[in-house]
Amino acid sequence: MLVARFFPAVCLLLVSTPGWTQDEKNKSDIEKRIENAAKVLDEIMATPDKGIPDKIMGDAKCIAVIPSMVKIAVGFGGSHGKGVASCRLEKNKWSGVAPVTLTGGSWGLQLGGQAVDLVMIVMNDDGMHHLLSSKFKIGADASAAAGPVGRHAGADTDWKMKSEVLTYSRSRGLFAGVDLNGAAVTQDKDETRILYGKFVPFDEILEGKATATKMSKPFLSTLSNYTGPNRPEEKSATRPRSD
Repeated sequence: MLVARFFPAVCLLLVSTPGWTQDEKNKSDIEKRIENAAKVLDEIMATPDKGIPDKIMGDAKCIAVIPSMVKIAVGFGGSHGKGVASCRLEKNKWSGVAPVTLTGGSWGLQLGGQAVDLVMIVMNDDGMHHLLSSKFKIGADASAAAGPVGRHAGADTDWKMKSEVLTYSRSRGLFAGVDLNGAAVTQDKDETRILYGKFVPFDEILEGKATATKMSKPFLSTLSNYTGPNRPEEKSATRPRSD
């Protein structure tokens, strides 16, 4: 009788445990991705002569970071990566983090199968509107160009009038050429549900209508550090990347 009484509870525990483990893994994955996106920015901005110009960071409408983008298959030229995006709000604040997926684009054969870190900076309202649509194709919907490097470069150039999106890509610490023409940027709906506990539309997040989660803090703090009025002249990358 005792065994029969407790048997259903034991079965429930055995059935439920894998679900808890998967939920914890999903939260861990998005949390690491947010942290790694912040570290990518830290590492790029740590070298003044190769960092993203301060003026571009200061004028950015939205910033998306795809850490460790990888090729889908050798010979096909496609790539796939997951990352996060945020858009500037009033009073120099930033929206909550929106999980994104990028598929397509290609990079040179010299990079082989190495992972590439990608930063996309939306420079004007048109580019921001394309991003808010939750799905846009670079080259078709939004123009993109490789951005200038050097923390103090480009101060006299109106980049906002030339390209909707400026891109920065690097592999193993070196800047690498990545052709994003034809690449599609979409909202990652599954990771949005994990991050916010429910599905929240892309535009609501990026327009500041959704409250930023605690998990988003590392990325948002890093954005504020490099885009605010008190942004540092240079910053050393001190945090190791999560595995």
